[in-house]
Amino acid sequence: MLTLAVAPDMVSCRRSLNTQPHVPCCHAPVRCRLTGRGGGKEEPLRYHFVLPPLHFLVSPRTLKLPPAHSSPRDGKLPETHKMYRYLGELLTRGASNVLASGCSAAADSALPASASLLRYRGYSQAVDRDDDPNFFTMVEGFFDKGAAIVEDKLVEDLKTRESPEQKRKRVLGILRIIKPCNHVLSVSFPIKRDSGEWEVIEGYRAQHSQHRTPCKGGIRYSTDVTVDEVKALASLMTYKCAVVDVPFGGAKAGVKINPKKYSDNELEKITRRFTIELAKKGFIGPGIDVPAPDMSTGEREMSWIADTFATTMGHYDINASACVTGKPISQGGIHGRISATGRGVFHGIENFINEAAYMSQLGMCPGFQDKTFVIQIIAEGANGPTTPEADRVFLERNIMVIPDMYLNAGGVTVSYFEWLKNLNHVSYGRLTFKYERDSNYHLLMSVQESLERKFGKHGGAIPVVPTSEFQARIAGASEKDIVHSGLAFTMERSARQIMRTANKYNLGLDLRTAAYVNAIEKVFKVYSEAGLIFT
Repeated sequence: MLTLAVAPDMVSCRRSLNTQPHVPCCHAPVRCRLTGRGGGKEEPLRYHFVLPPLHFLVSPRTLKLPPAHSSPRDGKLPETHKMYRYLGELLTRGASNVLASGCSAAADSALPASASLLRYRGYSQAVDRDDDPNFFTMVEGFFDKGAAIVEDKLVEDLKTRESPEQKRKRVLGILRIIKPCNHVLSVSFPIKRDSGEWEVIEGYRAQHSQHRTPCKGGIRYSTDVTVDEVKALASLMTYKCAVVDVPFGGAKAGVKINPKKYSDNELEKITRRFTIELAKKGFIGPGIDVPAPDMSTGEREMSWIADTFATTMGHYDINASACVTGKPISQGGIHGRISATGRGVFHGIENFINEAAYMSQLGMCPGFQDKTFVIQIIAEGANGPTTPEADRVFLERNIMVIPDMYLNAGGVTVSYFEWLKNLNHVSYGRLTFKYERDSNYHLLMSVQESLERKFGKHGGAIPVVPTSEFQARIAGASEKDIVHSGLAFTMERSARQIMRTANKYNLGLDLRTAAYVNAIEKVFKVYSEAGLIFT
């Protein structure tokens, strides 16, 4: 028999070593005391230690308790790594047993945040061990993990005149609203190919959340497109937009074709017809749903979409060009959109690799200098490249993963800039370009005249001439300069928010959970402050 006590309340949870189903472990450092009896001796075993952040599941048979005679009294544990894994599960299973016996107060104090939420919500307990889970289930599992961490804080911060029980019910209700996809559209339509044959094309559009409108998400062309995939990607878009403070809900679309097998004329037919199908069902519009490029689509396809919408459903809409982003410059696009996702990846890595606190955990020096092949950091430039099982392994091996929902948000950030440009009907910098340039040169002239009056002998000149770099800077910010600057600032600010969240909840290197917590807090706030009467 073991007794496990958890600080600060040191509430004991007693549990025998019987096989139990796998359940999630704690996700934050927990100070514990373990006592028991072993080796047939009456003398108790005592260990005082701190559990590191645990993000994995193990069988209770992973490690047997050491006999009493081999138990050190100085706090050092034999086979420390395995012991941590074993005790992590014991912590959760033991508190779950207390729940079953009705000691809810003891269990709440004993359980970590992620495990305590199990009593309130049916979180997935198996996805974390699945090597190849369903994509949407995988995203929901990550959401559950983040929601488990933040739920108690949301209840605590809720400013309503309700009982604690009613507050918790409200929080759980809003979390249940956030999690699922709100709308999924499936369409089929015929096209006549260049050969004269007729073919039926399948397409999907998922809108995950309308807590902010319009919804935002790309359109991809691939034979691998499924409803599950677009739902997963749409939900990622919701959290991605929240992480970088872009006021959009999440959406995604896919057309089930291999674009390499179709001529340009056929692709245009498919794109325009798909746009009509979306418009007929209210799944496209400047204030409703705004697609963007994705896999196998680009400026050309976005131009076809914009033209189709503007000449049909959006004929009387002055903002019709804002129905889609990623367009060519001539069609209302913005400078810097093509490179935006790649730039975002660079800035995202830069923000974390220059942070000394995180680099010290990896045993590295801040910055890129002298780094040729870094295996301690994985940067997710694509959507959903890491399964929960892989994520668990990376955390176990002390490898930092910069999550996709933050790192590849450069594209949607610059899409937001393009959308604003289309609504404003003027390019960035056009109204201020010359004024800023003239103001900068007047400033230099003022400095020169002041120096000449003070230090010039007999009216001698003291020329103040800008360097070539400064001259290019003060000439006035172009649209591309503004876009690049805005993107860099957005990625830096969002990285700081994720770091603060990770520190706040003691998540260590688990940046993915920190990003989800950050996103959930923001989306929750929108729903909570807007009210739920008409939700």
